[in-house]
Amino acid sequence: MVDDLEEKSSEGFDLQRYLGIVRRRHLHFLAPLFLGWAIVWGASWVLPPRYLSTTLILVEQPTMPKDYVTPNVNDDLQERMQSITQQILSRTRLLRIIDQFNLYAGPHSQPSPDQKVEIMRKDIGIELVRDARNQITAFNVSYSSRDPHVAQKITSELTNLFINENLEVRQQQSEDTTQFLEGQLETARKALADQEEKIREFKGQHVGELPAQVGSNLQILAGLQSQLQTEEDALNTAKQQRVYLETLVNQYRSLQGAPKTAGGAPTAGLPAIDAELDKLRAQLADLSSHYTDRHPDVRKLKQQIAETEATRDRIIADLKAKKSAPVDPDAATATPDPSSMTDATSPMVQLQGQLQSNRAEIANRERAVADLKAKVIDYQARLNQEPVREQQLSDLTRGYDQSKANYDGLLKKKNESAMATSMELLQQGERFRIIDPPSLPGKPDFPNRLKFCGIGLGIGLALGVVVAGAFEMMDDRVYDEKELQKLLPITVISEIPTLEVAADVQRERRRFWLGWATAAFVSGTILVGSALTYLRG
Repeated sequence: MVDDLEEKSSEGFDLQRYLGIVRRRHLHFLAPLFLGWAIVWGASWVLPPRYLSTTLILVEQPTMPKDYVTPNVNDDLQERMQSITQQILSRTRLLRIIDQFNLYAGPHSQPSPDQKVEIMRKDIGIELVRDARNQITAFNVSYSSRDPHVAQKITSELTNLFINENLEVRQQQSEDTTQFLEGQLETARKALADQEEKIREFKGQHVGELPAQVGSNLQILAGLQSQLQTEEDALNTAKQQRVYLETLVNQYRSLQGAPKTAGGAPTAGLPAIDAELDKLRAQLADLSSHYTDRHPDVRKLKQQIAETEATRDRIIADLKAKKSAPVDPDAATATPDPSSMTDATSPMVQLQGQLQSNRAEIANRERAVADLKAKVIDYQARLNQEPVREQQLSDLTRGYDQSKANYDGLLKKKNESAMATSMELLQQGERFRIIDPPSLPGKPDFPNRLKFCGIGLGIGLALGVVVAGAFEMMDDRVYDEKELQKLLPITVISEIPTLEVAADVQRERRRFWLGWATAAFVSGTILVGSALTYLRG
């Protein structure tokens, strides 16, 4: 069992077989190895060198805290960097730089402007530097050229473009934001003025019907109703006075034709006047219990009592005068003297004057009552319209409040944006600052000869293995005893040792030393070339 495992393991990896392949195919391996390495390594010395100049630009945050001045530009630095890069790498910008520094002007072939732009875009490198929070903190700008001084100049020009373009972009965005807010603010101001004008017109058209005037309308209505009640009471009193005066006039007229006493005095009329005086005094007592002596009704009633008493006194005096006069028999049947009816001092004329004044007062009172009733109806109508006006005014006020809130918000944003624009114009916002100035490259960035040396060695090894393996596979000769035993249909009983000929032995020695010499040459050449590449940078 152990012998079988050893046999299988020996069949899996036959060291003697591979050593035999190495002895037979070492020249087939070394020649492609050296050739592949020499071609790639030689190409690194033939290709024109290119020098890379780089610079590091730091992204500085605004000097003013955001709590004091809020920036009004795009905070996405990556998006702004993409926009700035596209503007800098535009055809117009690059052609201006190409013409300024006379780039890509070959002695034999002259590329077109579009080809120059594409070549320059490939030579420009932009690499973003991020922190642990994946925020952009800096970026590298590089340019590759055959001349190190040109590479440094172009890198410096690109750096200035990035710094200036960032300032211009931020200032332009800030000014555009402020101008936009100013336009929106002006629109909001006009809308607010329109709302104010609508409310002003509405209040002017509905004076006295507004919700804010309900309390005053109620007070005015209560006062008008009180005045109306007073006027109606005064009107009723005046009408009663008119009835009283008409009664006095009729009674006085009846006295003129009433039967006389023995002295010629009238016998009727005084009881009616006394009854009227009692009635007036009762009304005065009633009014005095409710009002003071300065009340118009109380004063007027006192005046009526005084006039009635004066009329009664005149009648009594007249009766006494006629009673003391001699009795004329013909006077009993004589008609009243018309002159006594028209005498200005006679009671009849005074009563008629009082009656006329009373009628004028009644007319005035009736007009005042009518006016007060119209005013009461008007204020009642205003109170009835108040819910409708309140709803209409609420709709207008709601629109005004929205416009006012919009205006105030835009005004605040506009002021903040104007402050941020001032900060950007003073270059106090986010800006780019050069940390490492554009470098002057002392050694070429391409080709990397040491890297090319390693790549050539790898390509040579692969090529040598492929070539040696191909020759070994195409060779149908048998070099191994075991392979020969596998080909024979019978078992080998004995072996005849190899008969060495002097010429064959000498040839094998030459091949052996030639192989070692070739290996030494290839290895030494590769080592010397690698050392030279490393030392030459």
